Order: sequence, then structure tokens, then C-alpha cells
Amino acid sequence: MTKLLKAIAGTMLASLLVTSAVLAADFKPVLLYDIGGKFDKSFNEAARNGAEAFKAKYGIPYRDFEPSSETQYEQALKRFARRKADLIVAVGVGYSVAVRNVARKYPNMRFTVIDAIVDLPNVQSITFKENEGSFLVGMIAAMKSKSDKLGFIGGMDIPLIRRFEAGYRQGAMYVRDNLEFVENYVGTTPTAWNDPIKASEMARSQYARGVDIIFSAAGPSGLGVIQAAKDNGKLAIGVDSNQNHVAPGYVLTSMLKRVDLAVLQAMQEAKDGTWKPGHRVMTLKDGGVDYAMDDHNAGLIDDAMKAKLEAARAKIISGEIIVGDIKGSNAGH
Repeated sequence: MTKLLKAIAGTMLASLLVTSAVLAADFKPVLLYDIGGKFDKSFNEAARNGAEAFKAKYGIPYRDFEPSSETQYEQALKRFARRKADLIVAVGVGYSVAVRNVARKYPNMRFTVIDAIVDLPNVQSITFKENEGSFLVGMIAAMKSKSDKLGFIGGMDIPLIRRFEAGYRQGAMYVRDNLEFVENYVGTTPTAWNDPIKASEMARSQYARGVDIIFSAAGPSGLGVIQAAKDNGKLAIGVDSNQNHVAPGYVLTSMLKRVDLAVLQAMQEAKDGTWKPGHRVMTLKDGGVDYAMDDHNAGLIDDAMKAKLEAARAKIISGEIIVGDIKGSNAGH
């Protein structure tokens, strides 16, 4: 009898393993990048890192697509919807209208859109409190600046990027109020995310005016700001991914926007059956935003600075410090 039970148990276990393998093989997630490519060292690469983490954790491959223009957003969504992907994750502001259109046409498909809000029963929207993370890097800039002039270079001039700037200014002014700010935006169309040459020119101009630290919230364009910092012996602050390694010693820190966590969680939830539509906001409290510390910038931020940052972090999380926002800043990156 014991042998029979063991045989039955073994058969059941084998069956479960086969079923799990089949389910894993049948799960088909898709990741659609914003303009700039998946190796942009910034926004898109953070999204890719999340998909790669999902693949490594579960052994489930994903399909992805790199658009070269906005005209391809809706085409790509429709193509993968027709192929019955189990979840389509679209990252960036350009997808908001396209996701709305395609999600209505394919009500049985699941879509996650990052950095925009689409209120439909088959769409999950994930946004971030970028102003909270930007507050912290603003503090770092104010504590480090010797010229009392801080710069900001945004990519596309949209409300969300104004949110980065607002948090940066507030964090800097929290440290001291004798500061001057210089701002520029690369452009007003999506091409602004992928123009490092123009961003570099803007950064060089700011440095020539006495700015010694520039925070760029410009996606791949921000690489031009980092190059300008290196060329001029100044400092830059990276964004989205940890960009400290891009020019060690010249990147003061990076404002981490954990798009990787958003992608990973969305894919996990879809696989596990816990995915839900609706709007989710990722904050400093839950690790959705932060500042980056590693070996590349360890010599630039001392223990006294860290202590002030951690005290401010605690106050933001508790609600003692309210980081200001701007109207309409959920429009997305």
C-alpha cells in the first residue's frame, strides 16, 4: 500500500510539474519601450532591467519592441494584442493615447502603462512621486555646491518633468535659500528625450554661467549633460537608472525612478493571477524613488550629508515634510 501511495504521489507531483511548466511556457509578457532604445542607460534601460529580473526569476522569456517614432506605438500595441500576449507593458507618455485606443478595442487583453493614467477596466496605470526623489537630490546639490548656482535640464517640457524640477528646487531650498537656479528644456516634442548633443550644449552654457551642478531629467538626452560635466570638471545628477558609473567622479548621484520594480511587479502579478487594473503610485516610502549611492560616488557624499538626507527621508515618509507637486504632473514621461 505504501508503495502504491508513493507511486500515486510521484505521478501527481510529475503532473503538477508538467502543468507548471506548461503554464510558464504559455505566459507571454511583452514590453514596449519609449523612444531612445532599451540601452539608453536611463528610463528604457530601467524598464528592461525589470523584465530581465522577471525572466531570471521565473525562467519565462518576454518579447519587446523598440519604436523609432511615436507613429509605431499604436501599431505595436495592436500587433501584440492580436497575438494574444498575456500582458503588454508600455512605458512612457507617448503610449497613453495609444493604450487607451487599443485597450478599448481589445477589452479582454491586459495592459500596464507606466508614467500615464488610463482609466479603463483592463488597464493598470503606474506613476511615481518623482518630486520626492528629486527633493533628496536637490538637497545633495545644495550641500555640495560651491557656486550657489544650480542647474536643471529637462527633456520634453511636460508637467511631469516640471515635477522633477519642483522637487529639486524645494529640496535645495530646504538646505539653504541663497541659491540661484538656471533651467532649460531640450524641446517640446518626444525627440527631446533623444538629443544628447542639444542637452550637452545647454549644460555647457549653464556651466559657463557659473552653475556647478546640473540635474538632468531628460532620458537619453541627459547623457549629454553628464559628458559636459566631465569635460568641464563640474558635476551632474543622473536620472531614472543609476548613472553614477557613466562618468565616475562627475556624477554626484542619480535620482532613481524604479521603473524596473514597476515592470517586474506588473509581470509577476499577471503571471500569479493577482494583476488588477487601476492606478498605483510608487513613492519614496515604498522604494519607488530614491537617490543612488555606490562606489562611484562614495567620495562625493560624506556621512554628514547622508545623515541629513536620511533625516529628511524620514520626515517625508512620516508626512512632516510635504513635497510640493504641480497640477497635471501625472501626464507622464
